[in-house]
Amino acid sequence: MYRFHPSVKWSAPYPDRRQIVAQITQVWKKYGLRERTKFNTRVTSVTQDKQGRWIINDPSHGRYDGIIAAVGNCGDPKIPHIPGQEAFKGEIYHSSKLDGKTAAGKSVVVIGGGASAVEALEFVVKTGAASTSVLARSEKWIIPRNAIVDMILALNIFGQETRFSWIPESLLRIFFYRDLEDLAPASEGLFTGTPMVNSELFQKIRDHKAEWLRGDILGFTEDAIRFNHRAKGVPKNGPGREREIKGDMVIMATGYQRPSLSFLPPEVFKEPYEPPNWYLQVFPPNHVSICANNCTYVNAIGVVGNFHIGIYTRFLLMFLVDPLARPSESGMKKWIDLTRFLKSRSPVAAFDFFTYSELLYWFVFCIVINPFRWKWALFVFFGVGSALPLNVVKREDGIRNGLGMRKKRHE
Repeated sequence: MYRFHPSVKWSAPYPDRRQIVAQITQVWKKYGLRERTKFNTRVTSVTQDKQGRWIINDPSHGRYDGIIAAVGNCGDPKIPHIPGQEAFKGEIYHSSKLDGKTAAGKSVVVIGGGASAVEALEFVVKTGAASTSVLARSEKWIIPRNAIVDMILALNIFGQETRFSWIPESLLRIFFYRDLEDLAPASEGLFTGTPMVNSELFQKIRDHKAEWLRGDILGFTEDAIRFNHRAKGVPKNGPGREREIKGDMVIMATGYQRPSLSFLPPEVFKEPYEPPNWYLQVFPPNHVSICANNCTYVNAIGVVGNFHIGIYTRFLLMFLVDPLARPSESGMKKWIDLTRFLKSRSPVAAFDFFTYSELLYWFVFCIVINPFRWKWALFVFFGVGSALPLNVVKREDGIRNGLGMRKKRHE
């Protein structure tokens, strides 16, 4: 659940499980979802009947006009096996299993260099670890948790590296990294992957509460991690200096498996229009009544919140109720091809990275390109003013029925 949902108030930058469950329960009750929720139901297939309505697993669960796949990006924890792990005499936890644990007085080694590692570092510092070493294999940009800075970075409407990308990168090195400039990526561009957003990390390193090391994990010993410490710019598994990083506790901040979308119809995965290469990134071009809301996201930069989740949902509602606003399969594929062309010089695939301003451009373009969508603009962007477009659609349906035209379903 997004930390920027209007009704969510966290008491800490990285809330624990208790807080998260409490806030989810609050939202669930507030919107009357109790009666609409069915637990312990594994979705294995989503198919259509002859009338184009969706069936979840089997007809006993009902038939639906639209599908929102909301399985997210984080599933089961990734827990790699590292040589010699069984010989380690200390504690080993995945970063998702830290509730009720403490690092007080311990030497902690955090394996991983992404958002999970930053959260683990917050935990060990808060619980009073004696020392902390973060072992990061890859290089990722770190930007301050500052709405103004995030908004400025998100103004790159091209959603890719440009000839001017060196400007924000240099400013971050000078004013944010400062004496820790060595931790900044040597070659990876800022607009190629999701940066870590944290304003306190560098101060913890400056205060000697933690060290951040770049390199490769070689294996465990009884009381340490064997580590190939690489210099800046040396690629993964490149030459470095082998060290033993002592520790009483190892936290595997190795991320999560991406949840599978395999329950969706097989035709939505056919190249070259497989996820994330879908219309607006979430609508498969051969099934516009499916919205994989926040499931196909790969990397992005900007002010992330709940706004785009609602906009995507309202786009789906518009497509379902208004035949004239509904995009055709060929039109959706042309938009995908156009976006690929515009980002053909990007070092990463077109839909593997976007900025928030690029996302807003996608939304505006989608509305502007079709005059029949103009009446829906306020509803799609702000969730208000649905009465007018619905009345227009009813009148259009009446005209079609009067002319003996059969109302087409969404597929």
